[in-house]
Amino acid sequence: MASSYALPDARRIRSYILRLPLATRGILFLLTAFEVAHFFVPGLEQWGALIPQEIRIDTLYRLNTYPLLHRSILHFLLNAVALTPLLERFEAEHGTIVTFLLFTGPFGLLPGGLYTLLERFIFHLNGAAVGASVWVFLLLCTEAVKTYKAVPSFDVQGLKIPTWIYPVFLILVINFLVPHTSLLGHLCGAVVGYLWGLGYIRFLVPHDKILRFIEGKLNLLGRLPHYVSVDQKTYGRYGVLPSTGSARVGPGRGTLGAANGVAVGPTGSGQRLGP
Repeated sequence: MASSYALPDARRIRSYILRLPLATRGILFLLTAFEVAHFFVPGLEQWGALIPQEIRIDTLYRLNTYPLLHRSILHFLLNAVALTPLLERFEAEHGTIVTFLLFTGPFGLLPGGLYTLLERFIFHLNGAAVGASVWVFLLLCTEAVKTYKAVPSFDVQGLKIPTWIYPVFLILVINFLVPHTSLLGHLCGAVVGYLWGLGYIRFLVPHDKILRFIEGKLNLLGRLPHYVSVDQKTYGRYGVLPSTGSARVGPGRGTLGAANGVAVGPTGSGQRLGP
C-alpha cells in the first residue's frame, strides 16, 4: 500500500537555502563553525559559556559567545532549524546591517546581562548556559507582538488567550519536556524580544540615513550577494505603515507597524542547555 506521507522536496529545501539572505548565512556559518571547533577544542564550551560568577571585565566576551555554543550536535541542529526561518524573516524586515549589528551585539548582551544579574544577585546561583535558543525565543516574541496587534487573542473552548503569550507557554512546555534547559535564560531572551517588538529598544539600531550613507559609500548592494538593503526590505524598518493612525517609536524614528497595516508599538549550578 502506498504511503500517505510525502517526503520533503529536496529541491525546495535547496532553493530555500540558496535564497537565504547574507546575515542569516553568516550567523548560521558561525554557529556551524563553533560546533565543528567544539570537536577539536574540548575546552571551548567552558571558555565561552555564560557562567554568571565568571563574568568580569576580561570575560565580558561570554555575553556574546554563549549563543554560538551548544552541548551536543542534536542541540545545535534543533536550534539551527528553529532559528533559520525566524532569522531570515527578521533580516528581510530590518536589513542585513541591522541584523548583523543586533545579533553580534545587543541581542546577546542584553539577555545575557539580565540572566547574569538575576542569577548572581537575586537567585544566588551560577548555572552555566549555552545555545542559540535565546535568539529563537527572542525572535518568537517579536513576532508574537506583531501577531497580537493583528489578532489579539485565540479561542480555546470559549477561553480567550492573548496571542502574545504563546512563546512563554512554549518556553514552559520545553522546560518541562526537555531536561537541563535554562528556563531563566529563555525568559530573559523573551523579555528582550518583547521590548524590541514593542519598540522600546529600537534606538539600538542606526537611523536609515546612516545606513543609506554606508551602503552608498561602500556599494554593498552591488558587491555583496544576498545583501538586504535598507531600501529593499520586505516590510520597511518598522513594518508596513498603517493606513490610519500611527505609533511613534521615538524621536526621529519611523512608525512601528505590522502585517495588514496594523500599527505595533508601546500603548544552583550545573551546565544547562539554553538559553
